Amino acid sequence: MFKNISFAYPYLLYLLLIIPVFVYFYIRKFKSGTPEIHFPSLGIFKETKKSLRERLVHLPFTLKMLSLALLIVAAARPQTFSTSENVYTEGINIVMLLDISGSMLAEDLKPNRLEAAKKVIDEFIQGRKSDKIGLVIFARESFTQCPLTIDYSVLRELLKEIKSGMLEDGTAIGIAIANGINRLKDAKGKSKVMILLTDGVNNAGEIDPITAAQIAKDYGIRIYTVGVGTRGKAPYPFMTPFGKQYQMVPVEIDENTLRQIAKITGGKYFRATNNAKLREIYKEIDKMEKTRVKVTSYKHASEKFYTYAGVGLLLLLLEILLSNSYLKTLP
Repeated sequence: MFKNISFAYPYLLYLLLIIPVFVYFYIRKFKSGTPEIHFPSLGIFKETKKSLRERLVHLPFTLKMLSLALLIVAAARPQTFSTSENVYTEGINIVMLLDISGSMLAEDLKPNRLEAAKKVIDEFIQGRKSDKIGLVIFARESFTQCPLTIDYSVLRELLKEIKSGMLEDGTAIGIAIANGINRLKDAKGKSKVMILLTDGVNNAGEIDPITAAQIAKDYGIRIYTVGVGTRGKAPYPFMTPFGKQYQMVPVEIDENTLRQIAKITGGKYFRATNNAKLREIYKEIDKMEKTRVKVTSYKHASEKFYTYAGVGLLLLLLEILLSNSYLKTLP
């Protein structure tokens, strides 16, 4: 009867214990109210048949007890849930650290390093489902463009607004990592990740990148580092009275430091020399950082209160009708 049913107020079911008490006193009263007549033999009653009304003598009380039981069950608010299902979701805290220094305008990646990085980061965000993602930009200083959020539409809009020149030129990798630590250190969840993308050498800020990496490790934060830029020299645009001109500038990426940061924190270093390679790197990180979390979920609860209460009230109404009509003269 109660298979797959749970109760919102199960303690009310203890009230069912009063029903046996009522039954006990009813039987005792019925017996005490029946006069005793002694006969030498019961043979004369063998041919006597009980009328229907006599056979239904206990029906009103039975209906009352059934009605009471059903109303108590209804008061406990029975519910059924659809079959539970195991849902696997991904839940990781990720902060993207994006270099927006002037050198990110170099056009060895198309249309330039910064725009190529923004496009790949946008694709990365679209590929996530239930992760919290934040965005930190840096040059000589560091700034939180978007704190950790699951509102990807807002995050993507803030990503679009990023452009070179928003911060004073320079490359403060250590400061950027420290900013990312502040975003992640108090985040709930076991997995905390940074993805650091830069095309230069740390030349600003009061915090050394290696020191910042050690602090990140202490907070259980893993850092993936990405050096972006071709090998050798890259075309860099600059304006002249005759329009945009290009100058070939050397590509200087402190790969040793980026490798150390990744190694200290348990991450990995990547080098992106073109758009395709950059896209492959973020796809690889995406696969590496997908953790399946098992969640048991239930569908909509179905209330059974009305069924029990309705049947209980119908039985009570039937008892009242019988007690005041067909069975009225019975004790």
